[in-house]
Amino acid sequence: MAINFPETPLVTKNRSEIDRNLDRSFIWLTRIFALAIAGILLWITLQVAIAASPAIQKFGINFLITSNWNPVNDEYGVLPAIYGTLMSSLIGLVLAVPIGVGTAILLSEDFLPSQVKLVLVFLVELLAAIPSVVYGVWGIFVLIPILTDLGKWLHHYWGWLPIFSTSPTGPGMLPAGVILAIMTLPIITAISRDALISVPSGLRQAALAIGATRWETIFQVIIPAAFSGIVSAVMLALGRAMGETMAVTMLIGNANNINISFLAPSNTISSLLANQFAEANGLQVAALMYAALILFLLTMIVNILAEFIVARVQRL
Repeated sequence: MAINFPETPLVTKNRSEIDRNLDRSFIWLTRIFALAIAGILLWITLQVAIAASPAIQKFGINFLITSNWNPVNDEYGVLPAIYGTLMSSLIGLVLAVPIGVGTAILLSEDFLPSQVKLVLVFLVELLAAIPSVVYGVWGIFVLIPILTDLGKWLHHYWGWLPIFSTSPTGPGMLPAGVILAIMTLPIITAISRDALISVPSGLRQAALAIGATRWETIFQVIIPAAFSGIVSAVMLALGRAMGETMAVTMLIGNANNINISFLAPSNTISSLLANQFAEANGLQVAALMYAALILFLLTMIVNILAEFIVARVQRL
């Protein structure tokens, strides 16, 4: 026996013309906002490129592969700053990723009471609220003395390795990398935790039902399912580390040379800009804007790479 249900009219048939106009207006408004963001980004890029054009015309690609920075003779090369930017960010990520992801696992699973987890989540997020200059001051008076003693020990016993070949004298690449690790921890932890929490509970229950242990479930099911979110967290943290200015400027030593040792002073593009822009004039301003454009392109490459990796992982 067939049952005939009464036909339910679609909601759109009962909507007034005013509602439909409001919907169309909202759609166009959001499009305008999205185009405005793209326009602002292009405008900033264009203005920086115009300001950097004298240096681009004079130095060209050699600006990226030379290391001499001499404002007196108008000779500029940004290779040491590029090296310092990448290496300090890499050190920060190597230290921050295991701690951040481990903390995210701890805060997303039932290892602790909910009240304790709530306090820990608040403390992790509080790290992001500390101004970078406070991190810098803390690094000068607390972190550098500790790492200097550690660096001397590493140099004494492991100095035959190139990364420990320099005896530390204070500020250097290692303190800057450690402070970047601390500053990027909130980003990695918070986003990774959200990704782990968003994994469907059915996956966890299915893994446990077929005999997997708790840790096998975490490492073989939950983390692979949340891997795209974890990669996004790491890439965002990398962009944050590459653009950090004040704390790195106060701790890295601001030495315009390339040294493979993590214990030696170095320089970054952001610290170069912070140290010299206030007193720059003439071609030096254009050279600094050229360096800023390079930093902008590096961070853009990182974000594009993050989108590519996330999209690739999601297709697997």
